[in-house]
Amino acid sequence: MAPGFCWHSPLSALAQPAAQPGGAQKRSGRASRLTHSMDLRTMTQSLVTLAEDNMAFFSSQGPGETARRLSGVFAGVREQALGLEPALCRLLSVAHLFDLDAETPANGYRSLVHTARCCLAHLLHKSRYVASNRRSIFFRTSHNLAELEAYLAALTQLRALAYYAQRLLATNQPGGLFFEGDEGLIAEFLREYITLHKGCFYGRCLGFQFTPAIRPFLQTISIGLVSFGEHYKRNETGLGVTASSLFTSGRFAIDPELRGAEFERIIQNLDVHFWKAFWNITEIEVLSSLANMTSATVRVSRLLSLPPEAFEMPLTADPKLTVTISPPLAHSGPGPVLVRLISYDLREGQDSELLSSLVKSEGPWSLELRPRPQQAPRSQSLVVHIHGGGFVAQTSKSHEPYLKSWAQELGVPILSVDYSLAPEAPFPRALEECFYAYCWAVKHCALLGSTGERICLAGDSAGGNLCFTVSLRAAAYGVRVPDGIMAAYPATMLQSTASPSRLLSLMDPLLPLSVLTKCVSAYAGGETEEHSDSDQKALGVMGLVRRDTALLFRDLRVGASSWLHSFLDLSGHKSHTNSVPTAEPMRRSVSEAALAQPGGPLGTDSLKSLTLHNLSLKDSSETSNSPELSMSAETLGPSTPSDVNFLVGPDHAPEAAKAQDELSTKDRGCSARAAFPEGFHPRRSSQGPARMLLCDSPIVKNPFMSPLLASDGMLQSLPPVHIVACALDPMLDDSVMFARRLRGLGKPVTLRVVEDLPHGFLSLAALCRETRQAAAQCVECIRLILAQPAPPTAQPV
Repeated sequence: MAPGFCWHSPLSALAQPAAQPGGAQKRSGRASRLTHSMDLRTMTQSLVTLAEDNMAFFSSQGPGETARRLSGVFAGVREQALGLEPALCRLLSVAHLFDLDAETPANGYRSLVHTARCCLAHLLHKSRYVASNRRSIFFRTSHNLAELEAYLAALTQLRALAYYAQRLLATNQPGGLFFEGDEGLIAEFLREYITLHKGCFYGRCLGFQFTPAIRPFLQTISIGLVSFGEHYKRNETGLGVTASSLFTSGRFAIDPELRGAEFERIIQNLDVHFWKAFWNITEIEVLSSLANMTSATVRVSRLLSLPPEAFEMPLTADPKLTVTISPPLAHSGPGPVLVRLISYDLREGQDSELLSSLVKSEGPWSLELRPRPQQAPRSQSLVVHIHGGGFVAQTSKSHEPYLKSWAQELGVPILSVDYSLAPEAPFPRALEECFYAYCWAVKHCALLGSTGERICLAGDSAGGNLCFTVSLRAAAYGVRVPDGIMAAYPATMLQSTASPSRLLSLMDPLLPLSVLTKCVSAYAGGETEEHSDSDQKALGVMGLVRRDTALLFRDLRVGASSWLHSFLDLSGHKSHTNSVPTAEPMRRSVSEAALAQPGGPLGTDSLKSLTLHNLSLKDSSETSNSPELSMSAETLGPSTPSDVNFLVGPDHAPEAAKAQDELSTKDRGCSARAAFPEGFHPRRSSQGPARMLLCDSPIVKNPFMSPLLASDGMLQSLPPVHIVACALDPMLDDSVMFARRLRGLGKPVTLRVVEDLPHGFLSLAALCRETRQAAAQCVECIRLILAQPAPPTAQPV
């Protein structure tokens, strides 16, 4: 791991001196360094002492409203800091039990503690500033009061998250990061959790947990988001929204509280079509042109349309035998698959007539027309890339800037797949298209400028999920699996559940929980959200067309035929080699099998009185007999839930069980809603009930949708895996648990965790030094996969 990119654990920082500041003088930078230079208890005591001093000073300033509020805010800081510190220490005492190994101290518990320490450090810095300048005539009372109140609200909510994390620790099995209770209890947990107030994290406190270089960008995005929300309500979405029109609402730029409240309203109430439109802003011609101007110049960037034609692939076990690779069929029937070929050099085969016949026009041809030197020979390697976007947004165009840099640095062709997006094309359409494109690339690598000796699958976020599932499907078919997988901050668990890192979604401006659930529900083919009358009017003609199109695809899905049985029936494939099947009717979706399962959807009534205290009283035998973790018993043959083991290894199991028992005993004595201590009441959202669709379909438990739930036998088929995750990402626990499962099976896997960066840093690679270094980690992982294996040592005769 490159210097500066190991996780600085709060646990390991308790007795270490501060790193040298390196000349940085920003206030946020000083506050950040405090988190590594002070013991948690020392930090808390220092903050309490300063708060008491400031409280006493402003209490003596007379009956004025401002002095009263300042005194009150410091009293609140004192109360919340003293209440938070024991909870954080309790989490720190067991956090090491959830790490992948001693060299990779990272999991959601550590991330929560680190985030709380950042908030405490900022309040400590601000309290010192107030104590030093409160008598000055230049002291900006209103500004400092507003900032203190904002961070006090954040600290209060972080204290609530610490209690939620304790409840997860007490409820889960030893070493498990994901909530493993009954599905109904999980739903209640999430519904209660999402009622917490979030606006305080999207105003003055926006991005306080990230590196300072990221925060101006996040502020720009937040202003753009709320402005875009206004245009969306006026039905301007898709009808001429320009980049300049997104940042014209000046009041959101000058009023952080108003921006935070509007941000919270948007994430709770607007549907997945809004997020699809907003995330696709980067593909507006002006913005994409600007991004490409700052990226590397490549000789080849061509959009190809692969015809929906079946072809044969040799079996890995016996290359004399073949298996038929059918075109994508789910939901909408056979259709072409779009891919983008990117190459820094023009290589043999890339300007062939056959490849040119597949080119799809998208404006000016990206193949350079100026005189070129002689073609470069074919590369020995090939990268097949699958982009992220929550399964609902973006294309390879959005990710082209960093892909061009990869092509230059690696010197290999890159084929990026533009799979169909949900909700119009839910699972398994994207998987079918990515698998088809991968197999086509393996078979036709000569056209792409590669000999195909080494092939890497690479993807980020949703694309990382598809990299794993494509590889699993390749193994199921018996065809060549990639030589390795590089997954950046992947989503491996799409089931509606909770984990310590998922609690970070309360404050994450890029991945709020309600938005995550909307994306998962859309990908799973769940019911589309019901619009309120006002929102439905705001949709207008184009919005209604989008909605009706989604409903049409849903109806097609319910009437289609299952594809899982066909592609997993390996004996049928292998025994009937070289036989191209006749055109078959549109396949049935996995959704139909899911709809046939017993049991209805989760209750959709209002939040009940069930609290997290009730969750801890659930007997462990009941949680262990929860519904099956995957659909494998119905669709994948011999796999059973017992194949899935999220527990820590035997070395940690007794210690983890003991810590869990102790915590459970302590927490069973807690009363009050959500097992909060008496007198503590977190702030609740004023935006009304959130539109959070909890997808309860068995599809989300399918290992081809949630690879973390795959059986041991399926995971054994994966090639070496390299994961680059973010410490402050709500998806961190997905990476940690997936790496631990692979490590437990003896599979080669690496996990690199970069700190202080948000989910999606690859798209921000050109933003600052930290994002460039994180992107370099991804390139290094791909380079390790593409490196030719050392020849075997000759044995003496």
